[in-house]
Amino acid sequence: MNIPKHIAIIMDGNGRWASKRSLPRIVGHQQGVKAVRTVVKTCGAMGVQTLTLFAFSSENKNRSTEEVSLLFKLFLSVLKQEVKKLNKHSVRLKIIGDLSLFPEDVQKTAIEAQAQLSKNTGLTLVIAANYGGQWDIAHAAKQAAEAVVKGDITPEDITIEGFSNYLCLANEPAVDLLIRSSGELRISNFLLWDIAYSELYFTDTLWPDFDATELQKAIESFNYRDRRFGSRKEN
Repeated sequence: MNIPKHIAIIMDGNGRWASKRSLPRIVGHQQGVKAVRTVVKTCGAMGVQTLTLFAFSSENKNRSTEEVSLLFKLFLSVLKQEVKKLNKHSVRLKIIGDLSLFPEDVQKTAIEAQAQLSKNTGLTLVIAANYGGQWDIAHAAKQAAEAVVKGDITPEDITIEGFSNYLCLANEPAVDLLIRSSGELRISNFLLWDIAYSELYFTDTLWPDFDATELQKAIESFNYRDRRFGSRKEN
């Protein structure tokens, strides 16, 4: 089986999972963490190089103050709890997005966790937190413009490849497979540049119910795709 080098997932459906059970939304998010553990473990065992998870979009801050606060606390708790487990399995952690929105203790823990796992050589786990694809491109454009002003590069250096160096996933392989759970058929401003030639897979399964079997289904679907990257298949 052809295993994608880079899988990205929009983890959707935590709130609906909780609502169907008449539970608080935060319980859905907590159950979603269990699904994350399963997927990270499975991807590592299968030889996936990079797994990028959409944990908190830049639009999520528009939710209720209470839910956002609880998400921050959950994010902090998970970071603290999971570092030892990730280190044990040689997982490298990378957190992308505008972390300035997060409380200082969350930012500090995020920096420390990435540093602690930076020398690991197994699966690279990328967590997109307060991330948006449009923000990523705009931020990269600003960095490129500043480099031109400083004289580090010229405008001619801003090619597709050159510009890519300023994006959050600059040093990661291209996204091969993008998965979205919960039945929604949207990209939701996720990795807009990086998924230019990704295969898309949508499932009705709510994220807390997403397990190794569901991941296997997505990869099997990926294997049936004819990836031509814009070229024409010759007879």
